[in-house]
Amino acid sequence: MALDTDTFNLLLETVNRFVTERLIPREVEVVETNAIPDDVVREMKDLGLFGLSIAEDFGGLGLSMEEEVRVVFELGRASPAFRSVAGTNIGIGSQSIVIAGTQEQKEKYLPALASGDVIGSFALTEPDAGSDAMALRTSARKDGDHYILNGTKRYITNAPSAGLFSVMARTAPERKADSISCFLVEAGTPGIKLGHPDKKMGQRGALTCDVIFEDCRVPASALLGNQEGNGFRTAMKVLDKGRLHIAALCVGIADRLIQESVAYAKDRKQFGQPIAEFQLVQAMLADSEADTYAARCMILDAAARRDRGENTTKVAACAKMFASEMVWRVADRAVQIFGGAGYMAEYPVERFYRDVRLFRIFEGTTQIQQIVIARELIKAAS
Repeated sequence: MALDTDTFNLLLETVNRFVTERLIPREVEVVETNAIPDDVVREMKDLGLFGLSIAEDFGGLGLSMEEEVRVVFELGRASPAFRSVAGTNIGIGSQSIVIAGTQEQKEKYLPALASGDVIGSFALTEPDAGSDAMALRTSARKDGDHYILNGTKRYITNAPSAGLFSVMARTAPERKADSISCFLVEAGTPGIKLGHPDKKMGQRGALTCDVIFEDCRVPASALLGNQEGNGFRTAMKVLDKGRLHIAALCVGIADRLIQESVAYAKDRKQFGQPIAEFQLVQAMLADSEADTYAARCMILDAAARRDRGENTTKVAACAKMFASEMVWRVADRAVQIFGGAGYMAEYPVERFYRDVRLFRIFEGTTQIQQIVIARELIKAAS
């Protein structure tokens, strides 16, 4: 464990109170404004939530993977937009630098990411390259001691507020991992243009948009690790870790949905008694609790394996696949328990029902997780 037990337990208690007392009461405000309130962002910075996974040497909390997912279990009880504002700094926005950055790049960017003074954004997906990341077309052409980037990135989380983009670009034409490199591109660099924020099914307050590079000239020092060809492999390592983080978020949301369902079932009366006394309602509650418990155990096991230095590609994919499908089932049962009320926007289960649909898509779709798991099985048997 990166923190001693007492210190970590104090952090968990603090995050639990913060979620209960500060985040959940502001959920409707986030939906109405499509933004996280500035005072909430400041409080998240003060708690160190932007630097959970960044080493203490660079101003972060330096949590282990197991500690990180346990914190995310708590954060998940509130609207996922709150977690999202810090999520890229915790995960895909910083971890490429943590994994493959030079010492100079780490010293330049990680402290600002850990404090939340700079928002990181991971630019991989393109109009014609999503699950097939190897198909990306954004190019980086060497020009003296600079590179010139051209291409469009799509659905990029936190792009409207990002100060630093980790951009995956092609430095060679061949379709292979060595052809893709990663560049650390600061917002405001000439040649970067942002699209309008996307209008999404759910997760209001978590903003995404296109990022367009038009002859964007960056110094050679922006090349991650000062090495061409490490972008694809680094991205896959980042996603391995990110999948455990997202899986933990799904568990936190499922806990919240079960809590809302139990409270409503105890209060709502039909046929002269609370619907919580009906066995078919109890069955839905029980299925949701068992699903959530199973996902939690998978995630904690996978996180512990990662902390021990094991290869967790397969188990991370298992956990992400199961947890994201699980929270969708839990959300569906919650709406069913609420009945007509569950279809109304005044109840949080309606919002979560839409919010959780994304988890089966990003950080690798369920179908991609199935392929990853199967490939790892076959590889192990070879």
